Amino acid sequence: MKMDSGRHKTIVLGIVWAAAILLALVVLLHNNPLEDPETARLKKICGCLLLSVGLMLFTIFYDKMTTLPVELWQSRRLIWRLAVNDFKKRYAGSYLGTIWALVPPVIQVLMYWFVFDKIFGAARQAAMGGGDVPYVLFLTAGFVPWFFFSDALSGGTASLLEYNYLVKKVVFKISVLPIIKIIAAFFVHIFFTAVLLFIACLYGYYPTVYTLQLLYYSACEFIFVLGLCYATCSIVVFFRDLQQVVSIILQVGVWATPVLWNINTMDDSIKPFLKLNPMAYIVEGFRMSVYGEGWFFEHFYSSAYFWIVTALIFVLSSLIFKRLKPMFADVL
Repeated sequence: MKMDSGRHKTIVLGIVWAAAILLALVVLLHNNPLEDPETARLKKICGCLLLSVGLMLFTIFYDKMTTLPVELWQSRRLIWRLAVNDFKKRYAGSYLGTIWALVPPVIQVLMYWFVFDKIFGAARQAAMGGGDVPYVLFLTAGFVPWFFFSDALSGGTASLLEYNYLVKKVVFKISVLPIIKIIAAFFVHIFFTAVLLFIACLYGYYPTVYTLQLLYYSACEFIFVLGLCYATCSIVVFFRDLQQVVSIILQVGVWATPVLWNINTMDDSIKPFLKLNPMAYIVEGFRMSVYGEGWFFEHFYSSAYFWIVTALIFVLSSLIFKRLKPMFADVL
């Protein structure tokens, strides 16, 4: 059994190392003739450094890091049942039921649209393809991924506190709790994405082959927020004020992320710094999928940066969760 485990570890590490080397070569050889050489060189250096750090962490902490994905896969049926129950529990006893999941985000979008477009006269936002897009569609395409991120991060952070009675059970795999809250938030995300597509159709932006990228960007966001939640849910057990800190960060984050404003109108000197926010990649990806005409792999550096950062966050969060896990029951 140990030989099989060791052989499996060797094969996985070999595949990961080969993929990392291939990705590093692609990063180094990729050239965009329209890009500033100094900026391109900086991107390549940062990308290779992030990739190297992630590869070293994965190799050193392989056993601890792979435990979490294996547990989630083995408990997939339990996760699904608990996620459905969690979603139903939110609106149990109300007459409209799950319809209330859509009401707050729709009202918020309408409020921002009315204030910025009708009162302050915000101009129609430029789409990635160069055309003009109605502000309400521009706004909705930004808020759909942001609402999922906000709901999932808040719920995932508090998951161990909310289900503390399960944490104290010796036989229960508490690693499933954060993903339960994220899947429950994902149900709302699906409904709100349907609203986004409906609004797009009203303005003449009908689904195309590029719309399929919504599945890719939703998966990106799911993995990204899951990685964050394993760190935040672990730390909040010992530092309860983290819930308020996360709430403040989300309030500020909606303005720091290109949800209400167009990143393409920003000065070229600050645009690279704005794109360091992984959620900028998600938000712009949603807009590109709804009314743009481009694929995610055409934005090579942005995609590579997002996945490298997401992998690093997942690695570090898994280590934090694994390290603090034995003490959860004592504190809760």
